Amino acid sequence: MLKIRLSMGGAKKRPVYKIVVADSRSSRDGRFIEKVGFFNPLIPKTKKERVNLEVERIKYWIGKGAKPTLRVSRILGEAEIYPMPPKGNNPQKAIPKKDRKKDKSEEKEAPKAEPKKEEPKKEAPKAAAPKAEPKKEAPKAAAPKAEPKKEEPKKG
Repeated sequence: MLKIRLSMGGAKKRPVYKIVVADSRSSRDGRFIEKVGFFNPLIPKTKKERVNLEVERIKYWIGKGAKPTLRVSRILGEAEIYPMPPKGNNPQKAIPKKDRKKDKSEEKEAPKAEPKKEEPKKEAPKAAAPKAEPKKEAPKAAAPKAEPKKEEPKKG
């Protein structure tokens, strides 16, 4: 299967990517069929030199069945060559990591406490009257049962 994906180049901490058409089984920076553009993430988004695409070749390879990866499909979507992928849902992204842990622990504690409180409130009015009567009967029945058990070991 053909993929249109990023192939990494550049120096340490200074990435530059080639946009290539490659077989999905080959490694990220390994053998590719054709280079169809480049992407430099260090250049501001407003500058034209950030992305360079060979539009005709990309359309040709998409026509042949090549599937762009998520990041490449976003780049192609910004260039209006390919439909933009749907945005992912990550509500935790804007929260600092140390605060995320606090929120998770609070969420885990709060839901456990709330349902337990709600369930007894709902059950208590319905079951309070029937439970009260058996409780009164249960001690009377339990007391005579306890006494014969004590007597039996004394006899034996």
